[in-house]
Amino acid sequence: MKAAVGSLVFFAVAPCVVGGLVPYWLTGWQVQTPLPFWASVRILGAILVAIGLIVIVSAFARFVTEGIGTPAPVAPPRQLVIGGLYRHVRNPMYVALLIAVIGQALLLGQALLLGQPALLVYGAVVFATVYSFVRLYEEPVLAGLFGADYDIYRQAVPGWLPRLRPWQQGSR
Repeated sequence: MKAAVGSLVFFAVAPCVVGGLVPYWLTGWQVQTPLPFWASVRILGAILVAIGLIVIVSAFARFVTEGIGTPAPVAPPRQLVIGGLYRHVRNPMYVALLIAVIGQALLLGQALLLGQPALLVYGAVVFATVYSFVRLYEEPVLAGLFGADYDIYRQAVPGWLPRLRPWQQGSR
């Protein structure tokens, strides 16, 4: 129960602020129509936003059920989280928040949905920040907490571009 409450609080603080509040501050969620064919692009944006939200909620739930903790650095999981989407990519929450046409969803989705290029610039800043955080803080901490298990996982599962076939623990 404590992990669920902690994850819910962290969800409100991190993804909701990064993926919702800041884009709102930047755009007022005002819909722009920069080009005549923008309706089809807007539909794609809505789909990407929905995919991003599903991925984030799923990843948070996995931290509670599998990791017996939260994604928050102040209350890390007690178990290494390697199931579900984590079998395809090590950072599904970050991937869902970032921009990239190849399947990374939330911020690009809002930029397309709203027709607001400022969100693409914001997405690049978020990516640089998140990537630095993962490399400089999160990966060393996880290596310290979970040792060889994390090293094996890190070698087998890419950080940013998902594997097509899910990784099975015990395989490379």
